[in-house]
Amino acid sequence: MTNPRDLIKRPIITERTSDLMAEKKYVFEVEMKANKTAIKQAIEQIFGVKVAAVNTLRMPAKPKRYGRFNGYTSEWKKAIVTLTAESKDLEIFESSQV
Repeated sequence: MTNPRDLIKRPIITERTSDLMAEKKYVFEVEMKANKTAIKQAIEQIFGVKVAAVNTLRMPAKPKRYGRFNGYTSEWKKAIVTLTAESKDLEIFESSQV
């Protein structure tokens, strides 16, 4: 069993994800090999909440250019975690809503 903090890399905080927080949906960058079940268990263990659903997306690599050099950004995986109605809000996001 891997450490749950190794699966969840960081929260993603944008205007769109801030609007989703009102619906008890939180967005995280996760490990590429993590599946929905592992993500659900990791969130429940780290934050002590109940997860209703997990949706995952693979964000593709984008072409980037720096001067005459061409390359690509890294591919990464995003998870949208929906909490149950009786779950409390996540503490990590409370300071960002001010």
